[in-house]
Amino acid sequence: MTGFSDAIAEAVRLIVEFDSSLAEIIVLSLQVSGAAVFFAAILGLPLGAWLAVHRFTGRGLVVLLITALMGLPPVVVGLVVYLLLSNSGALGPLQLLYTPTAMVIAQSLLVTPIVAALCRQHIARAHYDLGDQLTLLAVTRWQRMRTLLWETRAALATTLLAGFGRAIAEVGAVIVVGGNINHVTRVMTTTIALETSKGNLSLALGLGMVLVSIAIFVNLLVMLGTRAVSRHSTPLDAL
Repeated sequence: MTGFSDAIAEAVRLIVEFDSSLAEIIVLSLQVSGAAVFFAAILGLPLGAWLAVHRFTGRGLVVLLITALMGLPPVVVGLVVYLLLSNSGALGPLQLLYTPTAMVIAQSLLVTPIVAALCRQHIARAHYDLGDQLTLLAVTRWQRMRTLLWETRAALATTLLAGFGRAIAEVGAVIVVGGNINHVTRVMTTTIALETSKGNLSLALGLGMVLVSIAIFVNLLVMLGTRAVSRHSTPLDAL
């Protein structure tokens, strides 16, 4: 018990003093996961809105596929990205394997189905409520998508939060494509796994505390943002 207490005390010291090794790992984690969510938003939000508004043959199959991909095993994604980026892969000449860029690609592939599927649900619900009004206003499909994206912006912020939570907590895929290289591709989750196996509980606990604190802080920001949007939004104010 004394050893565990000492590890906690050392973890708190590392956080308070913002140890350089700790800071480097935290910054890289935020950069990689933030970039992954950014690219997932660029791809997933338009795709989700398009699936919610448009009707076409095979749409149900596409929706089913995207929903199924929400539970895609991270190590499988890591393996696919590894094969693409390896020297014998299609993108091998780019020399991206074992770099933060490879980690961003892997996390983006994991997060995009989550963003697209949840976005489609929110947009479909809003489309059900506002569809008749939009039809009376004779808006185009692209205007309809833009309007519904704006009207559901608070819910979509929560969707992006869910994607960020999935990305920053990811271990399997980033280890496969990043290699957990010190000062290069070492992020919070991979470091926690490595340092725990080495018995260095202080650094592992410190990073764990930071990871939980980030999750709480982001949730608080989204909650406050959702309340602010609810107070000031007006129906169809994006038209």
